Amino acid sequence: MRRFIGRDRELRVLHNVFQGVRDAVGTAKPGQCVLMRGRRRVGKSSLVEEFLRRTEVPNLFFTASGGTAEDELTELLDAVARSTLPERELFAEETPGQWNAAFRLLAEMLPDDTPSVVVIDEVPYLMERVDAFEGMLQRAWDRLLSRKPVLLLLVGSDLSMMEALNSYDRPFHQRGREMVVGPLNPADISEMLELEPAPAFDAALVTGGLPLICAEWRPGADVWEFLRDALDNPISALLVSAERSLSAEFPPQAMSREVLRAIGSGERTFTNIARAAGGIAHTTLTRATEVLTEKRVVAAELPLSLRPSKERRYRVADPYLRFWLAFLDPHMAEIERMRGDLTLSRIKERWTSWRGRAVEPLVRESLARLLPDAALPAAPAIGGYWTRSNDVEIDVVGGDRQPVARELLFLGSIKWLETAAFDSHDLAALQRHRAALTDDPVPLMAISRNGIDCSGLAAAYGPEALLSAWRKPS
Repeated sequence: MRRFIGRDRELRVLHNVFQGVRDAVGTAKPGQCVLMRGRRRVGKSSLVEEFLRRTEVPNLFFTASGGTAEDELTELLDAVARSTLPERELFAEETPGQWNAAFRLLAEMLPDDTPSVVVIDEVPYLMERVDAFEGMLQRAWDRLLSRKPVLLLLVGSDLSMMEALNSYDRPFHQRGREMVVGPLNPADISEMLELEPAPAFDAALVTGGLPLICAEWRPGADVWEFLRDALDNPISALLVSAERSLSAEFPPQAMSREVLRAIGSGERTFTNIARAAGGIAHTTLTRATEVLTEKRVVAAELPLSLRPSKERRYRVADPYLRFWLAFLDPHMAEIERMRGDLTLSRIKERWTSWRGRAVEPLVRESLARLLPDAALPAAPAIGGYWTRSNDVEIDVVGGDRQPVARELLFLGSIKWLETAAFDSHDLAALQRHRAALTDDPVPLMAISRNGIDCSGLAAAYGPEALLSAWRKPS
């Protein structure tokens, strides 16, 4: 069994909150609540399980399943029976038939003189299926649960609904502190899979940092060894995780699925997405992109420059889902009939061009964590720049704000190739594009997978430097 990798910051946050509960035992309101959100399969439940294992205190872990209010209540009763709460038999004796009664009874059975933890996972299901759930939760917390030394963890995968739970116009507003759980970062992946920096970024693009997928990657294996193994296994997490996540969020008949496939195939502009999605109506596409961006599945971006632009572009936000949509989803029938070798050949043919664009958001995020350094300042906003015709395209633009900056702090180019270094031709192209964007001598920088072979740059970064940014304490 692999050791638990990463999540040091998240475990530290949970421990600190729990310590606050422990220190407040005997006061009027020692209870604390944390609203934990993160995309499906990023390992929220595993994180909570590890936290419970380390704290070793009485706890209840209940996971909603998306059933009716009555079914969910039945599942809660079963979870209580399997919990380590000392008074759990009270539930079996009284069998509450309503959620208000269940919350009341839960509060009664929590210890008064020792801390405990109550976890409610997949809270958005309860928000959808149980009438007035948020109001009942708020009353139970204010009047009962917060008066016990309990850490209440409310966990959910629907990011927009979890954010709404704490919004100012909702009953539970300001009753819990928010915590976001992201995927494993490139440094975690490098450690877990025993990979050097450049291959670690490849692994991040393919797995998206999802722990279940990373767990199938043999330590030290390169991306092609992993893909060969995964494509030979019809129940591999690489193959099935995306479909399970999408099915939970979007019904198969939803137009959002078709729009997502169009964006995943590489289309980035509104017009091209509409065409690739079957020529759907403008209003239908607008609503679908709104849903996808609200759920953080798709990112809608504008060029970062000194002037306003309407050239909005869309991309799949999650690297793993982006890989799955581009290479696996269109060929699942081929993979299921054990011809993953054909799929693998197709990936190899397109890998260099696909990776070159897919790595851009990860590079920008790495730079945001890395800077400032001796060569470049920190940038409040890091994005890219493009024109409608793509005759000018700049991979990295650092500015004081976005999308319309008052000041440009640096411009950069990303060259993410196996063998070719960033050379004088690449620098000349970057200088031309700078001249098209601004007359100011904005510093130029380069990010290269395989080194720099020219002079005249203010700064240059490779995989090692980018990976080090993720090892900084945060």
